[in-house]
Amino acid sequence: MRAIRITGIKMKKPDLKLPLAELARAGWKTSAKKIVKNYEFKGFEDAFAFMTRCALDIEKVDHHPEWLNVYNKVNVELSTHSAGGVTMKDVQLAKIMDKIAKQFSAKSK
Repeated sequence: MRAIRITGIKMKKPDLKLPLAELARAGWKTSAKKIVKNYEFKGFEDAFAFMTRCALDIEKVDHHPEWLNVYNKVNVELSTHSAGGVTMKDVQLAKIMDKIAKQFSAKSK
């Protein structure tokens, strides 16, 4: 398994402005010290398959989300606790998750 390196350094607000604006256009919301997105899938099978597929990349980057699955919905919260807020790890993981969600025709809620 190939490791993917992503920085875990907390970014200053000006450094986060562009990446967060890009994520906002993709449906991510900034909440306190984290970024949040709610995905909706066709059914439970797709929602669980999305989480399973994400788990493979999540392990490679060694950065784990807080997420919750209820039937066809997956709610995701990303934050780098050791840095006390959002870092490039969170931004990159959000992009990875969005790419995988597209494979399952997920809607952003």
